[in-house]
Amino acid sequence: MMLGLAALCAAGAAPARNVVIFVADGLRAGSVTAADAPTMYALREQGASFPNSHALFPTFTTPNASAIATGHYLGDTGDFGNALYTGYRLFNAGNFALLPASSIPFIENDAVLGDLDDHFEGNFLGEDSLLAVARANGYSTAAIGKLGAVAIQDVTQLAPKDARFDVPQTIIIDDSTGAPAPGSAAPPLDADVLAALKQAGLPSATPPRIQPAGDSTTAGVLNPNSAQQVYFIEATTRALLPLLQRRGRPFVLVYWSRDPDGTQHTQGDSLNELVPGINGPTSRAAVRNADDNLRQILSFIRADPALAANTDVFVTADHGFATISKHDIDAHRRATASASAGERYDDVPAGFLPPGFLAIDLARALQEPLYDPDSPMHDAHGNPAYRRVLAGVPAPTPQQRQHPLFGNGVIGGSGRALEQTDADVLVAANGGSDLVYLPHGDAAQARSLLKLLASLDYVGALFVDERYGSLPGALPLASIGLQGSSRLPRPAVVVGFRTFALDARQTGLTDPLQNAVQIADTPLQQGQGMHGSLGRDNTFNFMAAIGPDFKPHFRDPLPVSNADITPTFLALLGLTAHARGNLLGRPLREAVQGAAAPASSAERCRALSEAAADGRRTLLDYQRYEGRLYLDQAAFRASSPQEAAGCRAP
Repeated sequence: MMLGLAALCAAGAAPARNVVIFVADGLRAGSVTAADAPTMYALREQGASFPNSHALFPTFTTPNASAIATGHYLGDTGDFGNALYTGYRLFNAGNFALLPASSIPFIENDAVLGDLDDHFEGNFLGEDSLLAVARANGYSTAAIGKLGAVAIQDVTQLAPKDARFDVPQTIIIDDSTGAPAPGSAAPPLDADVLAALKQAGLPSATPPRIQPAGDSTTAGVLNPNSAQQVYFIEATTRALLPLLQRRGRPFVLVYWSRDPDGTQHTQGDSLNELVPGINGPTSRAAVRNADDNLRQILSFIRADPALAANTDVFVTADHGFATISKHDIDAHRRATASASAGERYDDVPAGFLPPGFLAIDLARALQEPLYDPDSPMHDAHGNPAYRRVLAGVPAPTPQQRQHPLFGNGVIGGSGRALEQTDADVLVAANGGSDLVYLPHGDAAQARSLLKLLASLDYVGALFVDERYGSLPGALPLASIGLQGSSRLPRPAVVVGFRTFALDARQTGLTDPLQNAVQIADTPLQQGQGMHGSLGRDNTFNFMAAIGPDFKPHFRDPLPVSNADITPTFLALLGLTAHARGNLLGRPLREAVQGAAAPASSAERCRALSEAAADGRRTLLDYQRYEGRLYLDQAAFRASSPQEAAGCRAP
């Protein structure tokens, strides 16, 4: 039973805590140094630190945003990737009429999230979030920062009505705030927030992020996302936090820093080269940008002793990061033999993987047509259709492209954007891993598809929906927490791409995780940054906490993950969420003031799939504690006789 604020006060309890969750998007734990991130470095030393921390796989923003918001694993939330198959034709026509028809949308977008909510009973995640539960119990709530990720923190507030968003009860400020229609659909700000921004001398519209990624012949940016984040942090410290204090109620605030992620993606230090990759000066400046945002929030809190004495601050990263390879598949610089890389493209260097390489290779092997769902056109009857992809065409025409624009692919069928697709295979390209859907659930097709996937040299792990049985080369989705109560369609196969580490003599860095490289299905260039794989470089995220409820100078030896944050704060605040699914994180009791040392350690486990035709298997290393999964890394390779499945007792 949820205990409301009035009941707490009537019972004579201490004032309810304030909570600040700070997310440094894409921050690698190894990037937190005294030189580049002095605030986070000091917080890690002075507060509770989590050196055995984990992102959820697939290691993308919105999946981990859903875990941070709800405490549920992705099998329950259905947020399997930043791009995913919705199971219906998403037009946004009924609500905003802003987006082309597609069933594979990019969901870092308020209009798309609103459409998903509208389709799935007002909450496409299906689970209560920390902000929603706190709000229902009298707390003030706010989420500010990166588009998509912040709205997911209280996603029911984006359920649209009459082709518009109502003013949400949670304050939401993101990239699209204040943008004029019809260019964007953003939840509006209430009068109090608008007045607070005006009093602080700040505009009511977020400035744009100006970080062009460049192309295969033009380098990307050489500056962090400063202008946009200056606005976000000034809006937080000069308008929102003072407003939340004036309201006289406890608050929960989520601040989501787009850096270092945004800059690491588009940095121009390393065009088509693996060194320095995301370890150059531009990426380091992006780390400092995020660190400075945290410093300003902590400075505001510490300037008021009463506020500091009653506010917990939890810092996390949604995932790690790696440098992109579009050519090399291992540390020996062996080139991919993919058929897609053997084609010639106007915008891709010779021998490099194009965006959509997985969809191209699958369509070629299946001998079926490939369509690009991000390049719509219309047929003779005015119905939306996808442009056909023909690899090897010297120059694209309005009807065809050389490769999918963003990597997503529709294989087979008519190529029309139908309410129920007639395609045989759908590929949602995300970067370090892709989601493959079989909309008709054909088991024979699944077996054929796995055989094809297991033959590709850039594959680093394979996971398959258990409805198709045990298939050679793949482990079940349940082994990575992706089989649960999701309202959204589950992928038939999740394909993680290969990861490897460059030699320290090449990079000058001794930490192999800082030297990580991954194959990535993305329009970004080799040498820029990406995430999404199941390498430890991507699952190892920075996590630390400080405040009246957390032990000082404490290093937690147990595995923790982004799914453990909401259960921890629900327990600390005495609140209860009504869970629909069973894939839940755990409260981090061992890190809380007054708690005893943990009675046991985590089991370290390995799972091995059945061998594929060439002897390679998916090997998954993970930890298990209190029934929860903490994924370390996976590889797709031949195993030695000494390697066996099982868990080592703690």
